[in-house]
Amino acid sequence: MKTRAAVLQEIGRPAPYSNSQPLVIEELDLDPPREGEVLVRIKAAGLCHSDLSVMDGNRPRPVPMALGHEAAGVIEQVGPGVRDLREGDHVVAVFIPSCGHCGPCAEGRPALCEPGGKANNEGVMIGGGHRLRRADGSTVNHHLGVSGFADYAVISTNSLVRIDPELPLTHAALFGCAVLTGVGAAVNSADVRPGQSVAVVGLGGVGLNSVMGALVAGASEVVAVDVDDNKLALARQLGATLTFNSSEDGSADRIREATGGGVHSAIEMAGSEKALEFAYRITRRGGVTVTGGLAHPERQVSIQQVSLVAEERTLRGSYVGSCVPVRDVARYVGLFRQGRLPVDQLLSRTLTLDAINDGFDRLASGEAVRQVIVFDD
Repeated sequence: MKTRAAVLQEIGRPAPYSNSQPLVIEELDLDPPREGEVLVRIKAAGLCHSDLSVMDGNRPRPVPMALGHEAAGVIEQVGPGVRDLREGDHVVAVFIPSCGHCGPCAEGRPALCEPGGKANNEGVMIGGGHRLRRADGSTVNHHLGVSGFADYAVISTNSLVRIDPELPLTHAALFGCAVLTGVGAAVNSADVRPGQSVAVVGLGGVGLNSVMGALVAGASEVVAVDVDDNKLALARQLGATLTFNSSEDGSADRIREATGGGVHSAIEMAGSEKALEFAYRITRRGGVTVTGGLAHPERQVSIQQVSLVAEERTLRGSYVGSCVPVRDVARYVGLFRQGRLPVDQLLSRTLTLDAINDGFDRLASGEAVRQVIVFDD
């Protein structure tokens, strides 16, 4: 069958993307689902910095590639061997397919799935090969097993979580990346406890979810840190108790003073080595610094090594919020419905697939927190 998809032609085209047009809407041939796969009609797909990182070269991937990894839709066809999903099910895509059998999966850490990570790096499906082709027969690579900036996508069941059909798909799309990564970083990776203090450095869509996650976990003090005053204002609206602009001199010292020597947990979501160093500086003795921002592979971090020992510090990475998607998506959807996780407040705007390059300009400039492409019936 045919599908319209946003295809990245080459990495590193300069902004503004409305001029350079790194993403081209193409009509591609889409193979039917194979063993363990389903055909999903995409209804909503979020624009994320992880997509932008592929476009600007911070996360190199093979091109041409059909982008998009934060998506939700409805299953239209199931492939051979699929038993846990059926036609008509509403699903959220998760950008790390988990095989369920490798070492990390067996240990309950599906974000580190080895076959899934290998397939994602190579731009192929976890089941092997490609499902997208151009008219001349050449293949188009898959983005993180999803390629959700498209009318239709063939996706492995290892990348999908079934959701309640009453959840609006425009909101549901955010749960597969922004919510899992941000809330999970606070709840799972930082293991925030009631009464603790938490700082979040970097207030994009994922960082703001970390703010909400810290509050849900019972943090008594949540410090929001960014260089954009508008995002700091949104963090206060979501419940942050203190906000600081990190571009101001002495901001780290002021945070340490305001929190009695630093926070119990600092979560970095800016994808910058300077932001991570800042987060480490504002973490108290015995505290944990979590990083979930994806910096360029060549970036290095400089910290005081002795402090890890003498102050019993912890520096921890968090990928997909250290989540178990089949467990945590349902939990976070439940919190959303209770009004305790107001994910809908992060939605800056909706747009059409044809306006995708304009959307990435807004994301790159910091004008938008989360934008969602909505596909018409």
